[in-house]
Amino acid sequence: MRDERVLEAIATVPRAEFVPPEHLDLAEIDVPIPIPHEQVTTQPSLVARMVEALGLDGDECVLEVGTGYGWQTALLARLADRVFSVERFADLADTAGRHLAGYGNVEVVVGDGSAGLPEHAPFDAILVAAAYPRVPKPLADQLAEGGRLVQPIGPGGAEDVVLFEKRDGELEPVRSVSGAHFVRLYGEHGFP
Repeated sequence: MRDERVLEAIATVPRAEFVPPEHLDLAEIDVPIPIPHEQVTTQPSLVARMVEALGLDGDECVLEVGTGYGWQTALLARLADRVFSVERFADLADTAGRHLAGYGNVEVVVGDGSAGLPEHAPFDAILVAAAYPRVPKPLADQLAEGGRLVQPIGPGGAEDVVLFEKRDGELEPVRSVSGAHFVRLYGEHGFP
């Protein structure tokens, strides 16, 4: 972890403000935290590696797939110009929206993250917080030329988090960011 901006964002955005009250004791520990619908928040060390891999410099428009309780969204909001986050569960999106009320550059949308948000594309960076064996075509299509996308690639439960870059209209794998265990990406272009 070498990106000073990412480290500063993590130090500035208290994770405790983005976890269920009954799990407040876990907020400062590097573990996933359970949230409703058998989902979990990603552990901070993995969030840091995934966000750092995007190489944000502050003027990007970012798509996040999987808002959860919004901590990762808040970090992205501190590091980019504009963040659109898609969450499939309305109650999680509502909770994240309350947590993110002070962030004027974030929009949380209830919807199918595997379809992205074509009305706001192209995106300079896309971060997918759910696993699928390949990058859904709509997400690849909505990534700007030269943009970066980070996604856990695998069946759900044992993934390789991969950084991709769009070059000459094609999504090219750049490097593995980390091994991980993620929930599955459900939707029209994900798991049924």
